Amino acid sequence: MATPALSAIRRRWPDGEVVAVLRPYVADVLEGTGLVDRVIDWDPRDKTHESSGWKLARQLRRERFDAAVLFPNSLRSGWMAWLSGATRRIGFARDARRWLLTDPIPVTSRGVPHPVLDDYLRLAAELDCPSGDHRMHLATSASDEACWREIRARRGDVLGPRPYICINPGGAFGAAKHWPSQSFGELARRIVSSTDQSVVVVCGPSEREEAREICRWAEDPRVVSLADEASSLGLTKAVIRHATALVSTDSGPRHFAAPFGVPVVTLFGPTHVAWSETGYEREVHVQLDVECGPCQQRICPLGHHRCMTDLSADRVFRELQTLMQQQTSKSGLPVDHGVQSAHEIATMARLSTLN
Repeated sequence: MATPALSAIRRRWPDGEVVAVLRPYVADVLEGTGLVDRVIDWDPRDKTHESSGWKLARQLRRERFDAAVLFPNSLRSGWMAWLSGATRRIGFARDARRWLLTDPIPVTSRGVPHPVLDDYLRLAAELDCPSGDHRMHLATSASDEACWREIRARRGDVLGPRPYICINPGGAFGAAKHWPSQSFGELARRIVSSTDQSVVVVCGPSEREEAREICRWAEDPRVVSLADEASSLGLTKAVIRHATALVSTDSGPRHFAAPFGVPVVTLFGPTHVAWSETGYEREVHVQLDVECGPCQQRICPLGHHRCMTDLSADRVFRELQTLMQQQTSKSGLPVDHGVQSAHEIATMARLSTLN
């Protein structure tokens, strides 16, 4: 979601060097975009000497940066920027870090749901960057694409050239964002039984068993997971890029759909839609109106988790139907979002007209 701001920074300094300090597993997200020139890996959870904050601070100080733009709102990021010696240190003045910043931005809407993208663009504006839109930017690398082609070829009996809908059940925020595996399985079974699409379940390292469980509930060989593949965000990008559509919880991979023009149905539970709103016209938000929500809690404080457990697979399937029908009716054919063949076009049209 920071890519619109990074794009504005790149436009402002097309010949400047932009360096991103990222946790190692996030670096794949920006690969191929051209928005940054280098990535410095840092995992603050790794307490070994090689990954220590002091070692990173010394490395950053040697870089002699003109400016540090702090996308996280943490005290730790402010402290690291201060230690780096960057001439300008730009970030929101919160979490007791104002004194660490040269350009503290007042927090005017803390606690009021609003798009985080707007906050990121405010950071870029402090550098006199041209005002940007909410369009996100992603790319897949040649290795990402080759990996996905190899998996499809190896599992050609189910995948091969067959079109597919992608399911992303992840949610690092907490258990409250999760839709039950049984519900995902029922949705997947409904898709493959009503169309000639397959279903591909993507997952991160901590979600492998959940992906396998979804396949068990689906009880159909046309529903496959990537739980036994070497997972990476690069592979996930490639899978979503070539999907007919994506059904996702409110988690990071949900935002992979928009840059590739893939229609997406996003399932919201405890989180307010406004926080992650991007204005993507091919996205449908599905959220039940429950008295206790959206609570913004990582674990349901009432113990029932109704905001997600009461959401039926039938409702989600109907939302997917409607979204696909809208995309088809706008031009008489499905929109171009990676469709590879007339077979996929016919399949998408069939999905959009199901009863």
